[in-house]
Amino acid sequence: MNFVWGSIMVIIGLFFLISAIKKSEFIIYKLFTARAKLLWGDNVHVFFDVVGVILIGLSSLFFFGISG
Repeated sequence: MNFVWGSIMVIIGLFFLISAIKKSEFIIYKLFTARAKLLWGDNVHVFFDVVGVILIGLSSLFFFGISG
């Protein structure tokens, strides 16, 4: 089961990372950035870059059974 949740979390992390790098206009990413822009301002894409990298790292630990 760790493989399933780890894989899903990696996909979500990649979505955040790629969308932040491209500054995507995809509706789901726009919803996330609209909420985060209230706190992070113009640095919202940098925030999602960092979130994507952290999410990929933590989910890979979960995927390989090191954590969780």
